[in-house]
Amino acid sequence: MERAGKKNSNNTDFQFWRQDNHPIELWGNHMMDQKLEYVHMNPVVSGFVDSPEAYLYSSARDYAGEKGLLEIKFMQ
Repeated sequence: MERAGKKNSNNTDFQFWRQDNHPIELWGNHMMDQKLEYVHMNPVVSGFVDSPEAYLYSSARDYAGEKGLLEIKFMQ
């Protein structure tokens, strides 16, 4: 298996994240909602919690009407 940073000449030792991401434009409310739900559901799918709001570091708490750890700006 090849190291993620091997092809990047700026990395001489280690790199945690891969360089070959595929950014997408969030062109509408439906797509933004879809991506936000995906992020909120990651801890649930991974088995860390039973609901998105139960994850301490998630903004899902704020979207559910509770106060999270950080102040967020809601997507309109």
